[in-house]
Amino acid sequence: MPDNRNLRGALLMALAMAGFSLNDAMVRLVAAHMNTGQIMLLRGAMTTLIIGLFAWRMRPAFSPSMLRDRALMLRTLCEALAAIAYVHALGLMPLSNAASIMQALPLVVTMGAALFLGEKVGWRRWLAISAGFCGVLVIIRPGGDGFTVASLIVIASVLTAAARDLATKRIMPGAPTLLVSGAASVAVTVSGALLVEPMGGWRTPDVTDLAALGFGALMLFTAYQTLIMAMRTGDISFIAPFRYTSLLWSILLGVVFLGERLDMWIIIGSGIVVAAGVYMFYRENRLRRLTAAASQPL
Repeated sequence: MPDNRNLRGALLMALAMAGFSLNDAMVRLVAAHMNTGQIMLLRGAMTTLIIGLFAWRMRPAFSPSMLRDRALMLRTLCEALAAIAYVHALGLMPLSNAASIMQALPLVVTMGAALFLGEKVGWRRWLAISAGFCGVLVIIRPGGDGFTVASLIVIASVLTAAARDLATKRIMPGAPTLLVSGAASVAVTVSGALLVEPMGGWRTPDVTDLAALGFGALMLFTAYQTLIMAMRTGDISFIAPFRYTSLLWSILLGVVFLGERLDMWIIIGSGIVVAAGVYMFYRENRLRRLTAAASQPL
C-alpha cells in the first residue's frame, strides 16, 4: 500500500496537471480573437511578474554566471519554441486533441535520454515507445480528417519540450528553480513581443481577455511550483504516471467549458499512448528495484 508521502506526491502531481490544463483552457479561450504573439507577450509578462515577486520575497542565492550555463540557455530556447508551437496550435485545434498528442512527451523524453544522454533503455520500453507513437498516429490519422497542420505543430511542441526536459537534466545543480523558470518566462515574453506584428498586429484586450490570461499565468506558475513539490515529495516512479491526469483535465475542460466534442479515434489513441507511458514507468520502477536489490551486500 503506498505511503502517505507518495499519496501526497500523487495529489500534488494531479493538481499540477490541473493547473497546466486550466492555463491551456484560458489560452484556447482567448485564441479566437488574439494572435499567438500577443497571448505569449501578455501571459509571459504576467508570469514573469509573479516569478519576480516570489524571487524578491524568497531571495534565492544565484550568481549572474549561472545565466551563461549552456544547458540553461538551451532549455530556455526550447521552452520558448515549445510555447510558440503549442499556443499557436491551441488557436487552431480543440484543447482535447492537442492535449492527447502532448501525452507522448514522456515517451519522447525517454527516447531522447537513450539516444543523447546514454541512458539504458531495454527492448520492452522501446516497444512501449513504439506503441505510444502508434497511438499518436491514431489520434492525428494521417490521410484522414484528424490530420491537420495544427497536429504537426503540436508534434513540434512535443519535440522541443522533450529537448527542454533533457536540457534540464544538465543544468548546474546550484541553479535555483526560480532562476530557471524566470529565464524561461522572460524568453517566452520576448518571443511573444517579436511575434505580435508578424502574426497580425496588436489588438487591445478587454477586461475578460486580461482576466483569462492573468488566471492562466497564475495557474501556470502554480503548476510549475506544485510539480516541483510533487517530484520532491514522493517516489518519482509512483508519482510520474499521474502526469497523465492532464488528459482527463483537458478533456473535461474542453467538453464542459469550451463546448468541444470527442471522437472515438481520440479516445482510442489517447488510451494507447497513456497505456504505453504507464507501462514504461512500471518497467523503470521494476528495473530500479532489481538494481537496488542486486547491489545489496549478501
